Amino acid sequence: MPAAQLPPSPPAVTAPAPAAQPSFDDAYARARALANAGQPEAALSAYDSLLARSPGNVDVLLGRGIVQARLERWTEAERDLRAAAAAAPAYADVWSALGNMYAWSDQPDKAADAYTHLIALRPDDPAAYVARGRALRAQGRSAEARADLERARALGAGGDAVEALATALQPRAGNPDATIAAGYTWAASLSSSWTDVGDGPRWNDQTVSVRHYTKGGSLAFETLRAHRFGEHDYAWALDGYANLWSGAYANLRYQRGAAARLFPANAGRAELYQSLGSGWEASVSDDVLGFASRVNIYGVSIAKYTGDWYLQLRHQNIVSASSHGTGDRLLARWYYAGDADTYAEATLNSGRSDDPLSLVGGQSRSGGGSVTWVRYWTPTWGTRVGASVSRARGASNQRELNVSLYRRW
Repeated sequence: MPAAQLPPSPPAVTAPAPAAQPSFDDAYARARALANAGQPEAALSAYDSLLARSPGNVDVLLGRGIVQARLERWTEAERDLRAAAAAAPAYADVWSALGNMYAWSDQPDKAADAYTHLIALRPDDPAAYVARGRALRAQGRSAEARADLERARALGAGGDAVEALATALQPRAGNPDATIAAGYTWAASLSSSWTDVGDGPRWNDQTVSVRHYTKGGSLAFETLRAHRFGEHDYAWALDGYANLWSGAYANLRYQRGAAARLFPANAGRAELYQSLGSGWEASVSDDVLGFASRVNIYGVSIAKYTGDWYLQLRHQNIVSASSHGTGDRLLARWYYAGDADTYAEATLNSGRSDDPLSLVGGQSRSGGGSVTWVRYWTPTWGTRVGASVSRARGASNQRELNVSLYRRW
């Protein structure tokens, strides 16, 4: 009987070799690609793995910090970027990213400090001065921001970023109420004026205003008092500014005078401002005064910012059921302190009215001028002092003195 034979042995099974781990450089390149491709969570996971392989790696901390900032995870972003800056204080890209993170998270003081470190490392980089200029402007440090803008231009900077900073540094169309210095959200004012009309007792007017500012604009509540012709009258108003599309904003106002002795029973205003670029700005407006005979005041203006100067020419048409008038005003404002708070201003104006009931042949002409000085004595307290004179054909000269006290917080 033949010997039993054993079955052949099965072939040996060889385990597959483990996939080779990508090199650190390849893994880092993939993490950056994920971040730039709009896959932040996958990028963070890749950066986490890289830090496990190389704890404290500055490039990885920088990359992860940038992704955290894009996700608005400010605490995590600051932790990573601060760690990178501590490990490599001469790494300019870290300070650039840190400044951007602070700017995005509305911390302009810290952003300006980070950009200052960046400028120390890259003194000939115009983009660094533009970035710091934006942060300084957000703090209300306009003079310093303007110096950074000029330095950037001297280094050859141009384009949208420079134009945007230049526009932001321009005071808005003669309307200080439209914006407020960074860091403040409320402002109040108390104003009073006295007018010598030549014949009869002097007129006087007072206004109290409280205004709240937001990123979208501002809204004020005002109470007004007037004493003229031996009578008193009172009114209240809501006055708002609203940001619209790029370079545009609007002023809307409603005023109510219940007694309607001196103030109109109802009054409204709408004005639209539009930046035209290169320092030019235009506006159109309509004021409606609800007297016994309705009055509309249609206005159009063109303005130019040049250096520390603001120049505006404004034309108005005043229309009622029984008369028509026109007026022109030239305004020059000098921001001599280099910020948006302190300035000197002068105006010249002329007007003409056609009224069939007039005692001077149905036509009258008027003219005048004013000077004003506004100064903030501290960051929170300011004053305004102004004087004006006007003259109309067949009437006495009118002289006015006005003062205001400002407070912001």
